[in-house]
Amino acid sequence: MKQQPIVSFASAHRIASIDILRALIMVLMIFVNDLWSLEDIPLWLEHVEAGVDGIGLADVVFPAFLFIVGLSIPFAIDNRRAKGDTDSQLVKHVLARTIALLVMGVFLVNGETFNENATGMARYLWNPLCCFSFILIWKTYSKKVKANFVMSARTIGILVLTLFAFIYRGGEDGDIQHFAPQWWGILGLIGWAYLASALITIFAKNNFYAILGGWVFFCMLSIVSKAGLIPDIFFFIPDAIRGGTLTGLTMGGVLTSLIFQHYKRSNDKTRLTLVLVVLSIVLIVLSIVSRPYWGLAKLGATPAWLFLCSAFTILTFIAIYWLADVKGKANWFAIIKPAGTDTLLCYLIPYFAYATTSILSIHLPEAILIGGVGLLKSFLFALLCVFITGRLNQLGVRLKL
Repeated sequence: MKQQPIVSFASAHRIASIDILRALIMVLMIFVNDLWSLEDIPLWLEHVEAGVDGIGLADVVFPAFLFIVGLSIPFAIDNRRAKGDTDSQLVKHVLARTIALLVMGVFLVNGETFNENATGMARYLWNPLCCFSFILIWKTYSKKVKANFVMSARTIGILVLTLFAFIYRGGEDGDIQHFAPQWWGILGLIGWAYLASALITIFAKNNFYAILGGWVFFCMLSIVSKAGLIPDIFFFIPDAIRGGTLTGLTMGGVLTSLIFQHYKRSNDKTRLTLVLVVLSIVLIVLSIVSRPYWGLAKLGATPAWLFLCSAFTILTFIAIYWLADVKGKANWFAIIKPAGTDTLLCYLIPYFAYATTSILSIHLPEAILIGGVGLLKSFLFALLCVFITGRLNQLGVRLKL
């Protein structure tokens, strides 16, 4: 979907509730990702450990974001079709976005196992330099900027990433590893789920039953995968797609988007709400029914996690829709607007922030890293990242895939 300067969440080609939901989830994502810096905080806020049946707040954020990716896909495709894009052009656009997400995901995930001694570079430089290269490559440049400058900036970004991939060494001493996809990283997983969902949406051409079939297929694939029934011959398909769960979340967003568009055209708010509430109830029941078999777990990507998080996201979307679109209170969320309209840039800001504190040897007082005060610190940090994103947007720094 084209990023445009806007005064409020609502504009000619945007749905306020979707942007607000995306912004809220991004703020939550930055917040929970910062909890590692705190002590003595409620366990229900954190990720649940592998093998444990249950989820915390942090385990709900990523699936909600995947769902929102799907929620946006039909609107983005319809907008591009309205501008004259053919199916082949849409596929090329989807492939380009997927490659970008995979590249960013892989570089950032390698930063998690970075070995500075083996690489010959300070650990805190890896992520910010990678993120700066992402910005050089995928920044939306003004038409006033000369083409040679744009080409040079993007070339520099590509060369830096290429060099980094070549010199990278990770792992522990004695078990040094070279640059590799590993588990693709958060952005990479989003990229694979987006690829499958967007291609289905393009060729379904807004056919509700085709989209419904796609969603059911990936939900069933999630169950089949957890039951260990997928043949080994499909090993070449990325697990984010083969496992079914992650793409099932994104396809659930696509399905919800079509339902939303259908009832919005007739302005039937009551029936829209009723249908989505019933769908949420069905998903909660499916979560309860499937939980005894594989548990409720993010790290296990279980069907129960897929169903329950989809239901939570739909119910949150309904609430925001009534508040923002129906009641006209979108401006209540103006403070977090940049997180909804330039989400990728907002996601990258914490990497610069953490690197800055390392370079300058900034150590926060222990008193503000504990309990409720610490939680307030992490929340204000998330808002600071949103503020910086907004200021960068005003200065012309905006990412577009």
